[in-house]
Amino acid sequence: MSKHQFQTEVSQLLHLMIHSLYSNKEIFLRELISNSSDALDKLNYLTLTDESYKTLSYVPRIDIVANKEANTLTISDTGIGMNEEELVENLGTIARSGTKSFVERLSGDAKKDSTLIGQFGVGFYSAFMVATKISVVSKKAGTEEAFCWESEAGDSYDITPTTKETHGTTITLTLKEEEKEFLEFYRLESIVKKYSNHIPFGIFMDKEEYTPSEKEEEEGTTEVKNVQINKASALWRLSKNEIKEDEYKDFYKQLSHDSTDPILWSHTKAEGTLEYSTLFYVPATAPFDLFRADFQSGVKLYVKRVFITDDERELLPMYLRFVRGIIDAEDLPLNVSREILQQNRILETIKQASVKKILGELKKLKGKDDAKYLEFYKLFGKVLKEGLYADYANRDAILDLVLFKSSKREGLVSLKEYKEAMKEGQKSIYYITGENEAMLKNSPLIESFKKNDIEVLLLDEEVDAIVMPMVNEYDKTPIKPVNNSDVDEEITEDKEKAKADEGKYQEILVKMKEVLKEEVKEVKISSRLSDSASCLIYDKNDPDFQMQQMLKQMGQDNLPKVKPILEINPDHGIVQKLAESKDYLYLNDIAHLLLDQAKLQEGMKIEDVSAFTKRMNTFITKAL
Repeated sequence: MSKHQFQTEVSQLLHLMIHSLYSNKEIFLRELISNSSDALDKLNYLTLTDESYKTLSYVPRIDIVANKEANTLTISDTGIGMNEEELVENLGTIARSGTKSFVERLSGDAKKDSTLIGQFGVGFYSAFMVATKISVVSKKAGTEEAFCWESEAGDSYDITPTTKETHGTTITLTLKEEEKEFLEFYRLESIVKKYSNHIPFGIFMDKEEYTPSEKEEEEGTTEVKNVQINKASALWRLSKNEIKEDEYKDFYKQLSHDSTDPILWSHTKAEGTLEYSTLFYVPATAPFDLFRADFQSGVKLYVKRVFITDDERELLPMYLRFVRGIIDAEDLPLNVSREILQQNRILETIKQASVKKILGELKKLKGKDDAKYLEFYKLFGKVLKEGLYADYANRDAILDLVLFKSSKREGLVSLKEYKEAMKEGQKSIYYITGENEAMLKNSPLIESFKKNDIEVLLLDEEVDAIVMPMVNEYDKTPIKPVNNSDVDEEITEDKEKAKADEGKYQEILVKMKEVLKEEVKEVKISSRLSDSASCLIYDKNDPDFQMQQMLKQMGQDNLPKVKPILEINPDHGIVQKLAESKDYLYLNDIAHLLLDQAKLQEGMKIEDVSAFTKRMNTFITKAL
C-alpha cells in the first residue's frame, strides 16, 4: 500500500464538498455516471480504431448497486479503466489548468458554488457530499494489474494493488448515516432519468418486482430483476418532435455539468448530400475559462454515434467558445486525426452551417425576448464581438447582434436602433473608445456631437479598440471613430466660420506646431470642441491610443511612434486671448499645457510630470 497527499487545491475542494455544498447533493450521481460514460466512450473508440484493442470483447454498460445492509452505493463500468499512475493523476490532482481560478471564484454561496463543480472538471469529488469513504477499484483494458484507490477525504489517499476480473472501474461509496435516501431504487432511478437518461450506454439496477398470487389466500412472490433504467438513446439523433423541452434541458445539464437551464438551444438533423446532427446550447452561466487562453472546448464530436473528441477547438470559431453541444457526422472516418479534422472539407461545411444556425437563433431571441437576450449579451457580448475581427463571412450577422452604450440614452443600443434614430443629413455612425463609460461621456471629443444632438456609441471594452477599426460600415452606412481626422468635415455645420478661424489663428497654429513637432503630427483648429480647450485626434490611417495599448498588450512592443494631431478650440478663452494679445512669451508653455491636458482627458500618461507641474505653477502664480 502506498500513501499519497492530495494536491492543495483538491484538499480545499474536499473541505468545500464536505462542509458547504448541500444545496444539490444528488448531482454526485450525475458526475460519477458521466465519468463512467466517458470511460466507455474512450474504450469504444479504441476498439474501432486501434488494432491492439479490436479483439477486445466486452459489453459496454454501467451498473448501480445499492447495498442497504452495508450502507454502500456502487457505480461500476466496463470502460477503459485506469492504471496506478492514472489514478493518481485523475483522483489525486486536478489536471485541468485554471484550478486556482476555480478556488478564487467560490463565493461562499453554496447554491452558486455547486453549479461550478462540474464546470471545473472536479465532479468526482462531489461524491464526498454524501460519502464518508470512497473506494475506487480499476483495471485498465489490455493490462493484468488492478489497483484500489481509497480515501476518507482529509489530506491523503491510499493506493493498493488488488485483483479485478474485468477491465473498467468500480466506485463504492460508504454513505453518511443521513444519506440513506440514495440507497432507494426509485430515488436513484429518478436521478438517472433526470440527469443521465440519454447517456448512450445502458445503466442497470436490480429492481424488486412483486407478482400477486392468483389465489387470494396465498401471498404473492417477489423477484429481483436487473433492469435498464435509462433510455440510452443519443438525444441529438432523435427527431425534434420526439423530444420534450425538459429532456433538452436535462440533457444540457448532463452534457455541461451545469445545474442551470440554458438560455436557448438549436437542434439540426441534416440529410441529403451531407448527413449530420448537431445540438447546440447557449448557457445561462459563463464557463469559468471563457477568457483563458487554455479554455476547454464545449463541443463534442461524434462520428456515427461514436465519441471522437471533446478537445478540438476548431469545431466552432473561437468567438463562439461559450457554446456547448454535439456534432455527430456520418461521413467522417472513425480514425480521423486532429490534423485531418482541421483541414476536413466535410467538417468545415458543418462548421459554417452551424455558425449561421447559432447566429440565426440568437437573432431570433433578440427579436423575441429583449430581457433574455440582454442576459445573454451581458455574459457573452465581449466574446461575440471578437467575431467582427475574425469572421468576415458572418460580420453582418454579428453586427446585428452586438449592442453598445450610448451618449444619448440609458441601456444598450443596437446599430439598427442607432441608424433608425440618426438625424437628417447625418452621414455616419459615430463611436468613441476608451477605458470607462464616465470618461467617454465627458470626453471633449464628443462635445460638438452632444451640442448638435448627434448620438455617439460609447465603447469601453478592451476588445472594441481591436475589432471596431475592422468594421467600416453597417447597412451601407459608414462607421467612424470620433477621433478620426476626416470626421471634422462631416460635423462642421458652419463651414465659413471654420475657414475663417483657420486663417485667424494661422500664426498660432504654426508656432505651436513648431514647439510640439516632436510630439504631434499637426496642430489644427477644431470643429468638435465646444467647452474644452484642446483634444487629440488621429490620422485616419493611424492606430489611436486605445488600439496602440491593445497591440502592446498583445506583445507588439516594437511599434513605431504614432504622433497624434492636436486640435484647439477657437472659441475657448485661452486661444482667443492668446490671439488678441499676440503676446507669445508664454506660447511654449501654453502649447505644452494644451497638449498635456488633452492627453489626460484621453487617459494617457504625461511623460514629463515635473515640467507639467512647473508650467501649471507658473500660470497659477501669474493668475494670483
